[in-house]
Amino acid sequence: MRIIGGKYKRRRFDVPKSFNARPTTDFAKENLFNVLQYYIDFEDATALDLFSGTGSISAELISRGCSRVIALEQRREHALFIRSIARELKEEGRLQVLQSDVFRYLQTSKGGRPQFDFIFADPPYKLKEIATLPQMILSSGLLKSDGVVVVEHPSTYDFSELPHFAEHREYGSVNFSIFTLAEDEEEGEAEE
Repeated sequence: MRIIGGKYKRRRFDVPKSFNARPTTDFAKENLFNVLQYYIDFEDATALDLFSGTGSISAELISRGCSRVIALEQRREHALFIRSIARELKEEGRLQVLQSDVFRYLQTSKGGRPQFDFIFADPPYKLKEIATLPQMILSSGLLKSDGVVVVEHPSTYDFSELPHFAEHREYGSVNFSIFTLAEDEEEGEAEE
């Protein structure tokens, strides 16, 4: 696993062979972050990485300057690996790992949990809840009013009709749907 941009660019971490995870490919990750630079400034942003797996996206977010990243991963072995990345980078203060179920976290988020500028979700592709995941995230109250959500998903899903959908990007077999709560600039201009 490799960090592709920011402060820790080119740092590599050996993912244990026992892991049952599908990390976002470097090609897809690089292209996604190239697109995201038009949506969000990661410097000092806060981020939530759901279904963190190997922690690839969390490490990328820390490298690009996020002030705080919460990595949510249910599997103990994976959570421990992400913590080891935080220790190796000496970023335990900015990269917090929670070993928890994503759906329980989303359901109990209202009232009291911090809000985030950016939320990334890379669920297992066989997960039956993928169809409802974007709406669950958007209605959880975890996203700031100008925040951005990215859901990685198989090509069998089309979220373009959902509220707050911004765009879809496909890189090989990796698909990203991007959602934003940012106010529509055209509406703001029409009101002036």
